[in-house]
Amino acid sequence: MKILVRLFAVLIAGLPSGAYSGGPLGIDHRVTLDDTGIWNRNVQRGVEYGSIAVVVGGALWEGGEDRLGRTFWQALDSGVASSAAAEALKHVFTRARPSQTDDPDQWFKGSGHYSFPSGEVALVASTVAPFVFEYGRDHPMVYGLELLTVYDMVARVKTQSHWQSDVIAGAALGTAVGYYMHLRERPFILNVMPHGIQIGLRKQF
Repeated sequence: MKILVRLFAVLIAGLPSGAYSGGPLGIDHRVTLDDTGIWNRNVQRGVEYGSIAVVVGGALWEGGEDRLGRTFWQALDSGVASSAAAEALKHVFTRARPSQTDDPDQWFKGSGHYSFPSGEVALVASTVAPFVFEYGRDHPMVYGLELLTVYDMVARVKTQSHWQSDVIAGAALGTAVGYYMHLRERPFILNVMPHGIQIGLRKQF
């Protein structure tokens, strides 16, 4: 998690800021809107939906009887749980987004204000985390998957969808949930699946 925060801090430090700065960490400020190039909303959705597709497809294809398949199912558990947790927290804190105000201290504003935490960042971080915890030491290049989380953190801030602390909280939430799911030998969702799914489509064909 420290690596994520440091990478994000380096990338976000040079972004133009507004006059107001605050939030729970004292770092929140609205940056100049940038919805072009790789920061375009369609690219962000591609990362989000692509993460879901890879995890679901990999889980069904591999099954849960070997190391890789089990990790895919842990990632699926993690994505579902972190998304649900983030959604619940959004309705508790009802924080206004940067697109709604330049004041990052606007909390408990009611319906329509769902900035904290970032659900998309939580989702991406949570689907990546089980693979990092499972394979990172054996194959250090797996840590590169965290760049997807960092990209989403920066993109959500640049498009004024979230404050800096929103995406940090989302990454922390997703990583924590991913770590917990990684510790479970038997993934939750896999336990309720038919035996054929547990074996995996790859072995059935």
